[in-house]
Amino acid sequence: MNERLIELTELNPSDLFGVNNKYLEIIKKHFPKLKIIARGTQIKVYGEPEIINEFEKRLQILINHFTRYNSLDDNSIERLLLSNGQEEEISSIHKKDVILHGVNGRSIKAKSKNQREMVNALLKNDMLFAVGPAGTGKTYTAVAMAVKALKNKEVRRIVLTRPAVEAGENLGFLPGDLKEKLDPYMQPLYDALRDMIPFHKLEAYIEKGVIQIAPLAFMRGRTLDDSFVILDEAQNTTHNQMKMFLTRMGQNAKFIVTGDPGQIDLPKKQISGLKESLLALKNVPGISIVQLDDKDVMRHRLVKKIISAYKELELE
Repeated sequence: MNERLIELTELNPSDLFGVNNKYLEIIKKHFPKLKIIARGTQIKVYGEPEIINEFEKRLQILINHFTRYNSLDDNSIERLLLSNGQEEEISSIHKKDVILHGVNGRSIKAKSKNQREMVNALLKNDMLFAVGPAGTGKTYTAVAMAVKALKNKEVRRIVLTRPAVEAGENLGFLPGDLKEKLDPYMQPLYDALRDMIPFHKLEAYIEKGVIQIAPLAFMRGRTLDDSFVILDEAQNTTHNQMKMFLTRMGQNAKFIVTGDPGQIDLPKKQISGLKESLLALKNVPGISIVQLDDKDVMRHRLVKKIISAYKELELE
């Protein structure tokens, strides 16, 4: 009888085996001639080499499914254990507008014409400016594309950053150390990530530096190779900050800059680095600019009306 040790490195064993090893029992029933022992992240398998090979192949199909969809259930396990794997390859050719599958298998989609344009633009170019009002899904779509790239091993890390400019508030008066002061400011980025990556995996990614969330000032001096980098709230960058950020781009990197020129929190005489860069870089090959508008708003229906009302006020 042969023995083989399999190490689970890509996911939590409870995700694969279920609560109280519910899914593991289903797997064992499909391989009655094998002795399968699961301990933590290790699986020991005893039996004939050919059957062990088949078991390992099926196990990888299950792992691939969970990695792609963040979800497993009794029916999908049964189907995948009996399949030849081809339907999983076919389903991996993304259904229309689906960027990736988030927590509990939720479909994260490009929901509007300009969100789809963001996705297509980044396939063609390595740098994208996504500009538009609040609620148009700029940041959320950008984070989804970053997570997809990480899952597909197209990059080694995700870097999310924002300029630490307060929207009419003073961070200095908030309690706590620097991280505690800044974490609430970075909350929209954390919120998006929590929709797309299971909690324990997200915590591990952040702890290992695979996902980094930091103020823009922390980018100085870095060269970001093999990275998917998002600069959010870019309308609050200065000339020097924007130039510094854009020149961090290393080999095999994707950069997305998102912002709303209508919500600048800089001092009145300070020119927005975002507005300046949109003018300076509009004809540079390799850089895409996507303009989102109130038609792309995905929040409460009143948000679209609020944006329109303020736009009319500005024209008066």
